[in-house]
Amino acid sequence: MSRPLTDQERRKQISVRGLAGPENVSELKKNYNRHLHFTLVKDRNVANPRDYYFALAHTVRDHLVGRWIRTQQHYYEHDPKRIYYLSLEFYMGRTLQNTMVNLGLENACDEAAYQLGLDMEDLQEIEEDAGLGNGGLGRLAACFLDSMATLGLAAYGYGIRYEFGIFNQKVCNGWQVEEADDWLRYGNPWEKARPEYMIPVQFYGRVQHTAQGSEWVDTQTVLALPYDTPVPGYKNNTVNTMRLWSAKAPVEFNLKDFNVGGYIQAVLDRNLAENISRVLYPNDNFFEGKELRLKQEYFAVAATLQDIIRRYKSSKFGSRDAVRTSFDSFPDKVAIQLNDTHPSLAIPELMRVFVDIEKLDWDKAWDITTRTCAYTNHTVLPEALERWPVHLLENLLPRHLEIMFEINQRHLNRVALVFPGDIDRMRRMSLVEEGSVKRINMAHLCIVGSHAVNGVAQIHSDIIKDTVFHDFYEMDAHKFQNKTNGITPRRWLVLCNPGLAEVIAERIGDEYITHLDQLKKLLDFVNDDAFIRDVAKVKQENKLKFSRYLEKEYKVKINPSSMFDVHVKRIHEYKRQLLNCLHVITLYNRIKKDPSKQYVPRTVMIGGKAAPGYHMAKMIIKLITSVGDVINNDPAIGDRLKLLFLENYRVSLAEKVVPAADLSEQISTAGTEASGTGNMKFMLNGALTIGTMDGANVEMAEEAGEENLFIFGMRVPDVEKLDRDGYDAKSYYDRIPELRQVIDQLNSGYFSTKQPDLFKDIVNMLMNHDRFKVFADYEDYIKSQDAVSALYKNPREWTRKVIFNIAGSGKFSSDRTISQYAREIWGVEPSTLKIPPPDVPRE
Repeated sequence: MSRPLTDQERRKQISVRGLAGPENVSELKKNYNRHLHFTLVKDRNVANPRDYYFALAHTVRDHLVGRWIRTQQHYYEHDPKRIYYLSLEFYMGRTLQNTMVNLGLENACDEAAYQLGLDMEDLQEIEEDAGLGNGGLGRLAACFLDSMATLGLAAYGYGIRYEFGIFNQKVCNGWQVEEADDWLRYGNPWEKARPEYMIPVQFYGRVQHTAQGSEWVDTQTVLALPYDTPVPGYKNNTVNTMRLWSAKAPVEFNLKDFNVGGYIQAVLDRNLAENISRVLYPNDNFFEGKELRLKQEYFAVAATLQDIIRRYKSSKFGSRDAVRTSFDSFPDKVAIQLNDTHPSLAIPELMRVFVDIEKLDWDKAWDITTRTCAYTNHTVLPEALERWPVHLLENLLPRHLEIMFEINQRHLNRVALVFPGDIDRMRRMSLVEEGSVKRINMAHLCIVGSHAVNGVAQIHSDIIKDTVFHDFYEMDAHKFQNKTNGITPRRWLVLCNPGLAEVIAERIGDEYITHLDQLKKLLDFVNDDAFIRDVAKVKQENKLKFSRYLEKEYKVKINPSSMFDVHVKRIHEYKRQLLNCLHVITLYNRIKKDPSKQYVPRTVMIGGKAAPGYHMAKMIIKLITSVGDVINNDPAIGDRLKLLFLENYRVSLAEKVVPAADLSEQISTAGTEASGTGNMKFMLNGALTIGTMDGANVEMAEEAGEENLFIFGMRVPDVEKLDRDGYDAKSYYDRIPELRQVIDQLNSGYFSTKQPDLFKDIVNMLMNHDRFKVFADYEDYIKSQDAVSALYKNPREWTRKVIFNIAGSGKFSSDRTISQYAREIWGVEPSTLKIPPPDVPRE
């Protein structure tokens, strides 16, 4: 019998990783050695693994630069409409492998590294994640950048270059501990500082009204220094730009303020200005009205808009001179997409520039602004909506506050015209909320100041029209659209699951990588024994690989033939990790009660970060780890049930766990998860979904067939009815013996013997004020989980359902999402045109 293939040999056989021609490989080796040599000449004589990573990163980066320059040159010469995606978060993860995939270099680099005695996977593990996001919203922005480049759009991502991204999560005796994410410690080979495009941003000051108009004076200046990161499309030679701003104090900062001999203090105080880009706020779906956060939002917006206007004015390549003087064509050349309300100050800032600086009249400026801006809403949770106190704005951005008041006045005049005498409607629709503290409702500002407003899944878009923004929908129905989220199949299939990508390509070719709807062709193979076998085999290999990773990282032994039941996402009450916990404890109780019975073995993995100030979320982590400690060390259980908390869940860990999962947990209370995107990753990678009819789960069930998902629980109307009738948790506790047992165990300290009342807060919440109605779905969830276990005993039927899911996942490509934004909001056509590569001379 032939020896088993090494990982490297197996990777070599995968065609979707590109061709490894000998000339290609020897060229890469030559460049690699050149980079390594320069690294070592600069510093030391002996190389460490990080040197090898940097040499490889620089070698791959060399392949981007010519394409990057040529793409930007192409845009300057053809002057297409440009798309500006404004986001305070870009959750990019690692860049090396993604760049190799999109440039078709993966096998060539792998072979070159191998011939140099290096292991590609070890090198990839050295790269830090760019964790400049919290979760779904920031990762969506990253997928969108990939799709916009792949679709040949002249698109730019604009945001903040946080010095510290989302914290690293450590678990110490079962509790989350946060650690600063010093991701730039060793330098970032993928970014290029562009000091020549540095831009001043103003804060504080006061407004002077003159006959010539309003002037914002006596301001404090902070400089915005741009860093550019290349964004390659998939094998189309397009390389777009993500431009992130870093805050810099001006040279004269605090020195002119006649401070008597306070030179040292003045220099130290530069930190105050530079703190603006220091750290990402770690809240997901929660608004914290801090001045520093408001500064970040304005800083990103003000620098970006100045850059957009500079680029609009000079349309020819290499020119800094203003050539366009009229703003009439601005909406035909510029589209601005606001990723949630975080960049909403773009609306008053654009008005300020047009009216105060460019001297347009208000109506003209407003027409241009609304035709340029569009707003994506990401949540209906009231605690997540941004409502900035007027007193903060008055101090930090006095002119913007005046402009927002004027926008509101004109908006309310229009409301009064359309709905005469409806005073309550005027109050509901105002941008200004009266109360103990006056606030500006930023979502209302975005709706009024945009020509398009979209939700991120059909059910969510319907909910915003029916509830939170119903008044606005009645007045301007034409503004409201749906754009169901998607994920990039490059990172979330080709990169993370090459085995599955290859098995698919063997059946239907590899065009599906950019036309994911072609996965429908797999329906021809749902009864094909060889295909069923291949899909199951890839899943088993991925599970074995992930098992080895867990044993290496966490020193836990797991049963790779058990069902991998995975629940990874930010920890939040609405996402109901608690419901999962209750099921795990229920399974445990069943095994304890009847240990001789046959059970389908499960390894339940829950992972995700809790916002540092979110007490209940941190308690939920402690509960998971405590329950795990009991179950995993009970000899009566053996390897039939394990509960693991996956520490420091992030993009690079998702790339490992998603391909290995059998069951995907998507169990939010109906009406609370706007879309979800993790759900799509699991579906594409051959897991089955247990989920509620919430977010994009609804459309996943539609695409794959509801019988191929495990759908359970209340639908939105049921939740609304419970709200009307009053949710009584105790009635479920009284009626369902298994639930009562679990809650009594939590209450009595069964899982916290040293601190019997440790979980009393959780029990009290579940019993007395659970906004997300965990008990109401418990019974149906358990029933559904029993159906999951029953099906898992029949591997062929399980895998057939997996194939139905993969075949139905084509809709959830971010390429489809972006094509819809392009045509229906931005007014541009995606292009399949390949820019000629750098080595082909230009016409």
